[in-house]
Amino acid sequence: MKYIRKKIFLGLALLFLLLLCLAQATPITAQVQFDLVRRIDVAPVWSGHPVGFALLTEGDWQFAAFYDANRNMTLAQRKLNETAWIFKQLPTKVEWDSHNYITITLDRDRHLHVSGNMHCVPLIYFRSVKPLDVTSLVQVASMTGSNEERCTYPQFIEGAGKELLFTYRDGGSGNGNQIWNIYDADKKFWSRLFDTPMFNGQGKMNAYFYGPIIGPDGYYHLCWMWRNTPDCSTNHDLSYVRSRDMRHWENSQGTPVALPITLQTGEIIDAAQPKQGLLNPAQALSFDIENRVVISYGKYDAKGNWQLYNARLEDGVWKYYQTSNWNYRWDFKGGGTIPLEISFGAIEIQDGQLVQSHHHIKEGNGRWQLDEKTLKPIRQVNSPVQLPKEINEIELDFPNIEGRTTWDLRDRKQPADKGNNIRYVMKWETLPPNRDRHHPVAPPPSQLRIYEIKRNTK
Repeated sequence: MKYIRKKIFLGLALLFLLLLCLAQATPITAQVQFDLVRRIDVAPVWSGHPVGFALLTEGDWQFAAFYDANRNMTLAQRKLNETAWIFKQLPTKVEWDSHNYITITLDRDRHLHVSGNMHCVPLIYFRSVKPLDVTSLVQVASMTGSNEERCTYPQFIEGAGKELLFTYRDGGSGNGNQIWNIYDADKKFWSRLFDTPMFNGQGKMNAYFYGPIIGPDGYYHLCWMWRNTPDCSTNHDLSYVRSRDMRHWENSQGTPVALPITLQTGEIIDAAQPKQGLLNPAQALSFDIENRVVISYGKYDAKGNWQLYNARLEDGVWKYYQTSNWNYRWDFKGGGTIPLEISFGAIEIQDGQLVQSHHHIKEGNGRWQLDEKTLKPIRQVNSPVQLPKEINEIELDFPNIEGRTTWDLRDRKQPADKGNNIRYVMKWETLPPNRDRHHPVAPPPSQLRIYEIKRNTK
């Protein structure tokens, strides 16, 4: 019975994480039920610690990026009407670091780009010679040849002009700069998007950012906080910037902000200092019913309890709202990947109402409907997505094992009530984070699976 209860709890936690993955796919106007069409096995994968995998569908092809049972970075592809995979093992292996996720994209000519397994190490980047062909992936030693010796957090982004952009942190936690590159698809050549880093910690800090998110106003919006050391309790000064073209940036008043952005030049939304509760994974950016920018974040209240706050830009002025009223102090500190005792999603619009997902180690999971004026909870509301039960099942019989999922990358641009009725969810199982240290005993490999699900239109 104890094991069954554990399965149920982990299933609910998995469902909550899946809902957070849809947080940027707003508005959601009604509950969407998905039925299972089929399950496609990919391969046994590493389960010793959580690290991000990637799934991408393009036309008739689907691509999966993961670490196999022996920790090798691996790419797989299949035709959507088939279940057989073509595999390509890449020459890099993950250790115990949960920072070392994999990210993938396709350029204008449908060549595959892959980066990952990086935490303060030289750039790891692969590009396919042939379109839509994982077997032609080759390692590219460098993009521009400079500031590529201590790379972390790779991210492919579509630019305002549909260009392929790539950003990463150069340096370490507490001492790093954010580098942005742009790809010339004709010349197969990377160059700098800016002639300077976007963020410059001036040797004293680095920026952890969220975005850029394109808003209903046509701007790309971005928020970030600074951190002084690898200790996660040293985050401070939540900040904001926006841009029409992701090249020229300005503050909320329209005043240009020159690059590189520093602590002194960025627009500070909340000047909370180290040890006051800002945490870089706990920040999100969204828009309310009136299309106003809302930045969600957490910090300690006057009593020392950790709370969810929402800052909203109202008539050119930032207004601050404490949304939660939890009686619990999440006393996080130290380095490495920490377990998230509290988390939340960006504000969404569901049935014409503002809603926000939340997870709390003591209070459990849920979704609040928020008062539009005060941004305080009015009541709990149902999940906007109902997934097949099979996705929530835990298969490995190993202590503390947990489910991991990721949605198809293409679905980040498609709200759950729009686009194709067919969706794809990739699932595997691992042990929880352990501050990037090895577990004494690793579980057996878990089975990586793709779940093809279909929106129930009845």
